[in-house]
Amino acid sequence: MAGVAGRSRDEIAAYLALAQVPGIGAARLRTLVAAFESAAAALRAPHGAIAALPGFSRAAATAIRAAALEAGHQILDALDRLGACVLLFDDPAFPPLLTEVPDPPALLFAWGDRTLLARPAAGIVGSRDHSPYGADAARLLAAGVARAGVVVVSGMARGIDAIAHAAALDAGGASVGILGNGFGVIYPAVNRALYERMVARGCLVTELPPGERPHAGAFPKRNRLISGLAGVTVVIEAAPGSGALITADCALDQGRAVLAVPGPITSLTSLGCNKLIQQGAKPAIVAADILEELGLPGTVQGTAEQAPEVGAPARPPPPDLSALQRSLWETLRSEPRHVDVLVATAGADTGAVLTALTELEMRGVVKQEPGMVFGLT
Repeated sequence: MAGVAGRSRDEIAAYLALAQVPGIGAARLRTLVAAFESAAAALRAPHGAIAALPGFSRAAATAIRAAALEAGHQILDALDRLGACVLLFDDPAFPPLLTEVPDPPALLFAWGDRTLLARPAAGIVGSRDHSPYGADAARLLAAGVARAGVVVVSGMARGIDAIAHAAALDAGGASVGILGNGFGVIYPAVNRALYERMVARGCLVTELPPGERPHAGAFPKRNRLISGLAGVTVVIEAAPGSGALITADCALDQGRAVLAVPGPITSLTSLGCNKLIQQGAKPAIVAADILEELGLPGTVQGTAEQAPEVGAPARPPPPDLSALQRSLWETLRSEPRHVDVLVATAGADTGAVLTALTELEMRGVVKQEPGMVFGLT
């Protein structure tokens, strides 16, 4: 950690301490560090010298003077324990696309493969309360672009976000999750297994220090990072006023392309997408539509990707299934089965089988049909 951009650990800790001052922002932080030639010097600067800087009030100077170096060291220690890191705005590893957006972050905390932050990416967002159609569309598009080498970026929320992350990983691709909380906090709690997968095979990103709980104001700020990291943002089901539409607005403000998945005119969750298309957004029908916006070859063409062979799995099994999950997947390869059949063939107790099926369902690998019948998606 101490070697980030050639800075000492104390300098990084000082930068982190300053960044936690309410209202400091990236621009003010850069002004402060430039004026005093280092974050450590800014932390020790006299009150009057800080208040004399353009855009700094006496109240701001008081808040900065109250910042403690130890607070920055505590953040670094927490990151070390997790195996995570911090990327400062002028670090070579800082995502280049994020330096171009209005109100860029002063820093990012990253946990996982941070090299993914420099790769071509598509933001895929949508409703928490989605329809089966929306879930299928998210899996189709996320898996399609992931197989083409595009990183899927989303917000780690319940619903379409989680489905898109899981579909990208299940397809053997990569995904970046933007959090509205700090590392060490699982929100929502149902996504615990997804958090673990993202750290192992993707990357989690947040502006908030480790241990910070989610709060209402964090999510609009998170949304601008989703669109900011992506060359294109795709909206899959969004009711009016939803966070997905806020992300689309952020993308437009950032000069990035917005695509939307068309849906039934009778569906409230498709109303936002249909309105976006009506206003000029390109419809996202197949993954090639997204790849085209990124200037990449359309490796997935036509509608063939939408019609897997009847009775065959839509994709190979995810590589990180447990032994029980893999056994269930193998049993379901040919046709849907009743839960009693699955329990009998798995050789495990009913509770363990139901837990494994629930986990597979949350990952979008399995779907439950009426009468406790389960099949592959």
